[in-house]
Amino acid sequence: MNRTAEVLPWLREFNVYDEKSGKKRICWDLLPQDWTVINEYYNKDLWHTVPAMKACNVISEANKVFEGIDRILEKNGYVREGNLYRAVNPNRDTIVLFCHFGVECVILSHLLGISPVVLWHGCCALPTSVTTLVTEERRKGIACFRMLAFGDISHLYAADG
Repeated sequence: MNRTAEVLPWLREFNVYDEKSGKKRICWDLLPQDWTVINEYYNKDLWHTVPAMKACNVISEANKVFEGIDRILEKNGYVREGNLYRAVNPNRDTIVLFCHFGVECVILSHLLGISPVVLWHGCCALPTSVTTLVTEERRKGIACFRMLAFGDISHLYAADG
């Protein structure tokens, strides 16, 4: 397609410290019996305050992702204000990011206003799958995100056809 990709350092997976084993591990790999009994994991503002997340300072990594996606959106006409985006230059441009499941859920949590833990454990995006979001302006100048598809692999079926 004659395009050049830009590698973004914040668009990568990150680890958390496992108190039980004393080792770092991927933060989206929690056992259901452990995470489902902790209400903070369900809260978009508190999920990172749980000791297992806090021990590895996961919020500093998540903040890099939040800031990174907001910089891209701002360059493309959408400025974050609270939990919404001001559409300073609304458009129909397509932004394409390539990343792994864990960091994808962190991005989605920021754009959709939900805990990434719920996404990590309630959703599945296989390698090569596509997630599609659009902005919606129900009031002129105020945009929010809607997810049209998550983990879509229909392109793989189409390639066989």
